[in-house]
Amino acid sequence: MDIINYLKKHENKDMLRFLTCGSVDDGKSTLIGRMLYDSKMIFDDQLAAAESESKKYGTTGEKIDMALLVDGLQSEREQGITIDVAYRFFATENRKFIIADTPGHEQYTRNMVTGASTADVAIILIDARKGILTQTRRHSFIVSLLGIEHVVVAINKMDLVDFSEEKYEEIKKAYGALADELGIKNTYYIPLSALDGDNVVDKSTKTPWFTGKPLLGLLDSMDISKEIKPENFRFPVQYVNRPNLDFRGFCGTIAAGSVKVGDEITVLPSGKTTKVKSIINGGDITEANRTATTGEAYAPMAVTITTEDEVDISRGDMIVHTKNLPTVSNALKVMLVWMDEKPMTLGRAYDIKRATSVVSGSFEHINYKIDVNTYERTEVTSLELNDIASCKMLLTRPIAADSYKENKETGSFIVVDRISNNTVGAGMIVGVTKRDVDSAHLSNKTYSDAEKALNKYIRDNFPEWECKEI
Repeated sequence: MDIINYLKKHENKDMLRFLTCGSVDDGKSTLIGRMLYDSKMIFDDQLAAAESESKKYGTTGEKIDMALLVDGLQSEREQGITIDVAYRFFATENRKFIIADTPGHEQYTRNMVTGASTADVAIILIDARKGILTQTRRHSFIVSLLGIEHVVVAINKMDLVDFSEEKYEEIKKAYGALADELGIKNTYYIPLSALDGDNVVDKSTKTPWFTGKPLLGLLDSMDISKEIKPENFRFPVQYVNRPNLDFRGFCGTIAAGSVKVGDEITVLPSGKTTKVKSIINGGDITEANRTATTGEAYAPMAVTITTEDEVDISRGDMIVHTKNLPTVSNALKVMLVWMDEKPMTLGRAYDIKRATSVVSGSFEHINYKIDVNTYERTEVTSLELNDIASCKMLLTRPIAADSYKENKETGSFIVVDRISNNTVGAGMIVGVTKRDVDSAHLSNKTYSDAEKALNKYIRDNFPEWECKEI
């Protein structure tokens, strides 16, 4: 096979992103190392380095320590744990994979949230000897919170319990109850030994009572396709492209839905309407180059859109179908994961980055904090590192927002400290409330007749702006 055909064949494969998570020393890195090794995705020099370092850092005696194929930081190798999120790529005949190996230690839970945010599938490892632990419950909660629909429960170290079917069924029953509690619908169970490779890539003869597929076979055949709903078109504008005076296009990646030339669109938060004149998805960005245009585009294509009318559109705006408008608001109910060692302060101004928009905002109220071990809700006035809570977030200007459940791209955000520029939190929009207005400010301000007339005109002609009467 020549190189062009080979690349074309691999280019058209679909991509599955999955992460491994679980408690400390459950064998997450070892599992990934074994998967890469058995699927012939390890180069000779990597294997030689792993053999050499197994003698220095290894925890598996004479065998190659598979975890060393994944753990990259010096401190990880020395301590035999995962700290950072390690990403690896491999492919089979049917599919391409990106793996996120996340840390099991509680103080690195924020790293696990990062790895989970883009995953289609979560592999939760459970030590067959120990069963469900506190960190297993924590990670399962985060997986459900982030809306990962497929969870594979890999019951590892089965070799240490003599591949006991009774032990497997006991853990399966216990995790099934946990999954029901968290609302996780699609769960799959596999008994395996990451160290020896049983049921990882090939079916093991040591578990004749297990009739399911090995782990790689399951991942290779799993249906993760999501239905594209054309009407839910969301296009966060990333860049306004103006190479010359005759052309003005709006660049970005379609976050959801699809769009056609001639569709009526609305720009949010301004509410201005127009129609799509052209969609450019390659080649020279000029209207004269018809070979670069397409009649329709859909998520997750990166395109440039031009409009029929001269409309004021800038980075951070969102283009949507006029018939399917999201709520525009500056008051949002969110689930927040705090990721900084300094506690979150109510009322303090942070930069909120959502898709392509950056807005100043603050957290007005903490509704409750969730104890991720017991799932109990408690009232608090501040959040510490790794805390997860329901909050009310108030922005200085309104944005067009969807709930995270409806759209991960437009329903998620990060919180940035305005002084240090560190990412201090990550959140998901749960609900969108009507625009908040400072009533004290309104009651003390005197408006001119012209301002009152303008206010009435906006309320009469643009009700979707939700303008308050003054």
